[in-house]
Amino acid sequence: MSKKTSPLNFEAALVELEQLVDRMETGEMSLEESLQAFERGVALTRDCQKALKEAELRVQALTETDAGLALEEVDAEALGLDDDN
Repeated sequence: MSKKTSPLNFEAALVELEQLVDRMETGEMSLEESLQAFERGVALTRDCQKALKEAELRVQALTETDAGLALEEVDAEALGLDDDN
């Protein structure tokens, strides 16, 4: 897949990934379709990993403050979590 699609939210990406796996497991896809599905699956996996890492950082920011619970903004780009990964 040469065109870049906009990132989905975590739940939507996970559902799409599960559907791709189900389709690939049937063994009825052509080689080209399988390669495209695999490529999309890799992108979805990265999106899910990024969303989980950002959630982890937000939770960490909440639980590590000395002044009680306060959400700190996390700079995803500075952490290497920008969309280019």
